[in-house]
Amino acid sequence: MTKTTPAIFTVALMFAASLPALAAETVIVDNPYGLGALWAQGDLVARATLLILLIMSAASWYIGIVKLLEQGRLLKQGRELLALPGAELQQRSSQLSEESLFNSLALAGVEALTEHQGTLAQRVDLNTWVSMAISDAIDSAQHQLQGGLSVLATVGSTAPFVGLFGTVWGIYHALTAIGISGQASIDKVAGPVGEALIMTAIGLGVAVPAVLAYNWLVRRNKLILDSVRVIAGRLHANVLSTPAR
Repeated sequence: MTKTTPAIFTVALMFAASLPALAAETVIVDNPYGLGALWAQGDLVARATLLILLIMSAASWYIGIVKLLEQGRLLKQGRELLALPGAELQQRSSQLSEESLFNSLALAGVEALTEHQGTLAQRVDLNTWVSMAISDAIDSAQHQLQGGLSVLATVGSTAPFVGLFGTVWGIYHALTAIGISGQASIDKVAGPVGEALIMTAIGLGVAVPAVLAYNWLVRRNKLILDSVRVIAGRLHANVLSTPAR
């Protein structure tokens, strides 16, 4: 009994040491119903649908990141400008890059003051003329802020339907396979149905981030427009207080 016990322990240790290798061999199995199988086994319509969803996802992420960085820069500029008095506000706004909305507001007021002369000055008062110029600049700033959001709205509203189209197409292939084989065996149905479910999941995965990004960016646009209107009012008052040249 005492002689066989070490031998049993030795065999047990050798078996335990071989378990990781056996587990590794059993885990590494090709998945016939994953994304790779979807691309390899899918037809032209399935591949086109998948590419459309990937393009929509890439476009929404790109626009969302670009707009987020742009809004962060504008919010920071707005906070800095609101802390300045009238004369410094006008000067600092004019020194910003030409792509900035606040630079456009400052230039609109200065150009309106310069253009208000001669016959125009006799027919239209300075306050009305400057108000029109700054109002046009505010409308232009609003249109600029809305740029790209229509893509997010389109992706958020259409991506689920594109995924649903892939689902319908996959179910169609499942029914076709059943009809050709004459029996509803799991090997005939699992592939097309798995393809359909993957398309649905991808469509929802593309749409949900786009909708969330759209709502968040719209809210931040409203904050920027509030700053634009306040700064526009101060620039308007500063232009009117500037002596005529």
